[in-house]
Amino acid sequence: MSAHPTPVSPFRQPRAVYAVAFACVVSFMGIGLVDPILPALAEQLHASRAQVSLLFTSYLVVTAVAMLVTGWVSSRIGAKRTLIVGLLLIVVFSLTAASSDTISQIVGFRAGWGLGNALFIATSLAVIVASSSGGFAGAIVLYETALGVGIAAGPLVGGLLGTISWRGPFFGVAFLMAIALVATAVLLPATPRPEHRSSITAPLAALRHRSLATMGLTGLFYNWGFFTLLAYSPFLMGLSAIKLGLVFCAWGMLVAIFSVFAAPRLQARFGTARTLYANFVLLALDLAVIATFTTNRVVVIAAVVVAGMFLGINNTLVTQAVMMVAPVERPVASATYGFVRFIGGGVAPWVAGKLAEHFTDSVPFYVGAGSMLIALAVFFTGRRMIDAADARMAADAAGQPSAEERELEGAEGLESFGGGETADAAPVPVRS
Repeated sequence: MSAHPTPVSPFRQPRAVYAVAFACVVSFMGIGLVDPILPALAEQLHASRAQVSLLFTSYLVVTAVAMLVTGWVSSRIGAKRTLIVGLLLIVVFSLTAASSDTISQIVGFRAGWGLGNALFIATSLAVIVASSSGGFAGAIVLYETALGVGIAAGPLVGGLLGTISWRGPFFGVAFLMAIALVATAVLLPATPRPEHRSSITAPLAALRHRSLATMGLTGLFYNWGFFTLLAYSPFLMGLSAIKLGLVFCAWGMLVAIFSVFAAPRLQARFGTARTLYANFVLLALDLAVIATFTTNRVVVIAAVVVAGMFLGINNTLVTQAVMMVAPVERPVASATYGFVRFIGGGVAPWVAGKLAEHFTDSVPFYVGAGSMLIALAVFFTGRRMIDAADARMAADAAGQPSAEERELEGAEGLESFGGGETADAAPVPVRS
């Protein structure tokens, strides 16, 4: 029996990785920065909850569609230029949103913001994975740490700025994104253009692979529940902007902590698939609790904060699972997965507002709980490929096959899996 290899810290990275990770933190702050001002926007701009929820919908749906062209753009102008263009677009459109006077104008400018977000998010993940010195899993942990820190800090900053004016968070995003833009331009070394240009149809074509289609649909239903909680729960709490910021800051801190520390340990102990089975069930129960007690502020706040634990674990392991099983280049896999999952995340907030208008505040969260169970059911159909990927990662960590051999063997095996062929022997799940 061989000894377990000493894990490499995901935080021992080259300067380039940290430059992009810092920009990721600021980028992800933009997601939660507007959360504390949603009730204020509805009141001051005389908009319905469904209309205010369009701030998420326009942003995420455009992000999803734009994901389809990120690889095409990046393969022609290079990763660094793509990151810079994306950050520049976010700065411009956050400034125009801050200068708007109607909810429809803000929704429109958030759509442009989503375009910049797509260029940045898809490329940043690929750059971090490619440049990481701590292994693939370590790169994903670092990326999810940036996501968690950004999501935790965003609502707090948004709440503080929102006490001044609802425009404050939008100006805050522009300022922080400008810092990220300078940091990326200065600290990230020039990246060469890829030798092979990506086809504009590659992300959609990648969906023909069963592995990627399965994980994409899992992400779609998972993000439906995620963004139902994020976008609609503020309306149930009846709190000021700063207090909402504190609630979602606590939520985001748990997202970050459980992304970094809990997810790898649970994965090593139980395997990716079993950990995610339990997590999807717990998230469904959490959303059902909110649905049952929508008029109890204390229960809603507690359920939202606790959800951060499960969301942190899911974010890390689902993202890692996508990259583990995708039989295509990682930038293409990232764009394909982003396209499908952000459709769910974008549509859910608007649907939540409409469901609440026509029925009760409970219905959106019951639907969100159901979406988590659907995500579990879809994910379960791909359990064998996840177990196989876990086994390959464990073998690679133990220094058995080379990384190139592992990726080649994995791609061949997944192509067969995607075509409906079944291996004679089931892969062995990882055990600690």
